[in-house]
Amino acid sequence: MGWTAPLPFTRRCWTGVRVGRTLIVTNDFPPRPGGIQSFVHALASRRPPGSVVVYAPRWAGDGEFDARQPYEVVRHPGKLMLPTRDVARRAARLVEPGTTVVFGAAAPLGLLSPALRAAGAERVIMLTHGHEASWARLPIARDLLRRIGEHADIVTYLGAYTRARLSTQIPAAKLVRLAPGVDTALFRPGAGGAQVRANLGLTGRPVVVCVSRLVPRKGQDMLIKAWPHVLARVPDAALLLVGGGPARKSLDRAAAGHRDSVVITGAVPWSALPAHYDAGDVFAMPCRTRLAGIDVEGLGIVYLEASATGLPVVAGSSGGAPDAVRHGETGLVVDGTEPHAIATALLTLLQDPATARAMGERGRAWIEREWTWNQVAARFATLLLDRRSGVS
Repeated sequence: MGWTAPLPFTRRCWTGVRVGRTLIVTNDFPPRPGGIQSFVHALASRRPPGSVVVYAPRWAGDGEFDARQPYEVVRHPGKLMLPTRDVARRAARLVEPGTTVVFGAAAPLGLLSPALRAAGAERVIMLTHGHEASWARLPIARDLLRRIGEHADIVTYLGAYTRARLSTQIPAAKLVRLAPGVDTALFRPGAGGAQVRANLGLTGRPVVVCVSRLVPRKGQDMLIKAWPHVLARVPDAALLLVGGGPARKSLDRAAAGHRDSVVITGAVPWSALPAHYDAGDVFAMPCRTRLAGIDVEGLGIVYLEASATGLPVVAGSSGGAPDAVRHGETGLVVDGTEPHAIATALLTLLQDPATARAMGERGRAWIEREWTWNQVAARFATLLLDRRSGVS
């Protein structure tokens, strides 16, 4: 979709505050897959039709995707946007007086804030994820993060871990929690798992499922290392790894001795993910922090989706992952670097189905109570109306 002149949009909400339109500037947007992409898209989709404009990079299939959205999507010519003069110029064309600019990820595009304020943006809100928390630890990156924060009115954080990291560079008064939500109508018990089990030859077997990108931090390799300990106690158990990524070949090699009990599906369509969660009895992603703390889990939306599906979860203790699990209530948090600890947690749940089922039920209730998209959308709407000025 090419650029067209922006149409004025204002509306008066029930508080009487006049609300301009929202410009979302983001590298992370569908149809490119990923957790941040889903987060930003869900926020945009729950705003009033026509009140949002999204500026994002091109991606295969974006024309068809964009045509289905109830708002304008303006695509950058390339697949990556950096805080350059060209990107600033293109984004500035989409700003009108009263616009609130929302950066889908604060780093690095938040560096564009001064240019967009000069073009007429009234307020700037920046979303953060796991990588901004990592930036806060690095000498050069943390200086950039501080600069980014200086030009924001509000900077969001996912949970206690990311807030602690961000607060070392960004004033606490600017920090507001905004974590992703879960569509509980899609991610639910009975979402199609029986058919997935049948298709993969797993019917009647205890299944541990992991749904995630195949990268070292997520811990699929540690699940495979722990698997012989699980099979020694539960010989008919199956490990189902769902997702694609650069670690696929190494995982295939590691699982070569367990072809009858380890299934790696590769990437599956987003629409098929609920059924793949539902194919499991236990969800496990024993994530771990890598590269001296740079590669860290920000939250782990997959734990919340698994809980919504009624599964007990086994999570690694990396970064903010424990914020997505109530240890001992909805699942277990383990050291993701220890195969024995991972196996012990899996066996605890596989060998005690009643306890596992109770954890899954509590997890589902927790998601319905605190993590639905309606609740997240309401929080986002409140941020858009928040008239604080946090600019340094």
